[in-house]
Amino acid sequence: MNHPLRKRLVAEALGTAMLLAAVVGSGVMGERLAAGNTAIALLANTIATAAALVALILAFGPISGAHFNPAVTLAAAWQQGIAWREVPLYVFAQVSGAFAGVAAAHIMFGLPLFFASHHARSGSSQVFSEFVATFGLLAVIWGCVRSRPLTVPFAVAAYIAAAYWFTASTSFANPAVTLARSASDTFAGISPADAPAFIVAQLAGAFAATALFRWLVKESDMTDRKRVLILCTGNSARSQMAEGLLRHLAGDRFEVVSAGVSPTQVRPEAITAMREIGIDIAGHRSKSVDEFAGQEFAYVITVCDNANEQCPVFPGTTKRIHWSFEDPAEAKGDEQTRLAMFRRVRDEIRQRLRLFADVALTSD
Repeated sequence: MNHPLRKRLVAEALGTAMLLAAVVGSGVMGERLAAGNTAIALLANTIATAAALVALILAFGPISGAHFNPAVTLAAAWQQGIAWREVPLYVFAQVSGAFAGVAAAHIMFGLPLFFASHHARSGSSQVFSEFVATFGLLAVIWGCVRSRPLTVPFAVAAYIAAAYWFTASTSFANPAVTLARSASDTFAGISPADAPAFIVAQLAGAFAATALFRWLVKESDMTDRKRVLILCTGNSARSQMAEGLLRHLAGDRFEVVSAGVSPTQVRPEAITAMREIGIDIAGHRSKSVDEFAGQEFAYVITVCDNANEQCPVFPGTTKRIHWSFEDPAEAKGDEQTRLAMFRRVRDEIRQRLRLFADVALTSD
């Protein structure tokens, strides 16, 4: 997601709006054409929703991650896939988009812009169904994204299509969707009084699935992922940006750390330059290479000549790689001039790391 935050928010809002337009619109159309046959109406609703999910995740995924769901956004933040400071903005975009999508569906079918639903979905069985639905959704996402990320749109759509039929609640599995559908007194609606319990169950299901998968994959991830140490002199700019970039590009396959032979502190310009491309390294700290003495790494990458000369010997079959990048911390001039140099070095490092990841992941 190497896109500015404003573009990612627009993608989240627009994608969620189109998803709700599909959910509510197909519910209205299905009910009108089914002549009272609820099963046929639900089938039409299911097919349209699943098809829209595939298309929308494929379209908006490369921009924003295509969460369209506050529960997914919160889980992603917990897994460091998105900065916590961006979560409220993502959720606002999703909820706003959801209501816009409901309004669009109502306009298309000649209905009031918003009107509270009278569709009761109450009781413990309905609430438990939402827990199961959201737990399954996050389990599918976490199960696929690590090893088969290209299958996620299809896996999510397939699961939601199935959950429409095997859960008593027809699988809302999304707090933003739940809120917006409470403003639609149509086939897809939910009474506003029943929405809070659904949302609590959805968040609980997302939390449970994420916690479970953190435990399930922790040992295998640490074993299977190749460990990479990135070194420079101060661990303040080049190696910090490289750590954030490689983790972002292939963090599911690499365990990435950075260090310095004479550590100082992370430069604010490095944080700003990385934030501009959607990667948050504000929580990073400068670390001494001594912290990693005696540890095994598949690759040790030095990104400055001084670090290359002072790089210690690591045990095992470590592959040494040296790239010499200009030190942006030495840039002179005003803030914009210095920041321009950080951007240039950032982009040079990103280009090298893309090639490195492509080769490293297909070797051995």
